[in-house]
Amino acid sequence: MEAKATLGMGCFWCSEAIFRRIKGVIDVQPGYAGGYVPNPTYEMVCSDTTGHAEVIHLTFDSEKISYREILEIFFALHDPTTRNRQGNDVGSQYRSIILYHNEEQKKVAEEMIERISRELGREVVTELKPYDVFYPAEDYHREYYERNREKPYCVFVIGPKVRKLLHSFGEKVKQ
Repeated sequence: MEAKATLGMGCFWCSEAIFRRIKGVIDVQPGYAGGYVPNPTYEMVCSDTTGHAEVIHLTFDSEKISYREILEIFFALHDPTTRNRQGNDVGSQYRSIILYHNEEQKKVAEEMIERISRELGREVVTELKPYDVFYPAEDYHREYYERNREKPYCVFVIGPKVRKLLHSFGEKVKQ
């Protein structure tokens, strides 16, 4: 059964590269959500004046991968205890955010945030709010890692996350 998930975990280039490799994920679109300015551009979002975060909008087959499994990968591959920052990427557009599509997704996310906070001994600051609207990013952002693997950001930031995905969740990765 087809389902949706909308998540922000820092730079959407990283998020897209990770989730594009997961079995059961049908489509991954980078874009913007969680803010209040309609039809934002990348430059607007980077100005920290739109309220939007860089997110990915997933379509997945819930019979092949559950929403809970998607969130397990989400929480494992970024730092959900750092507010408005992931590594050297700083600003509210890089915040950890889950935009839930229904009450069941909200419940699963709340349970996981509580559990992970307990396990880490630190507060998970992932923002949790209802999904409203998603604005696709400009075309040059789509499949960025696949097209630019030799660029320094891809080599030093995205590459290690993809390797961590393969190491930690290898059985969930497409062949």
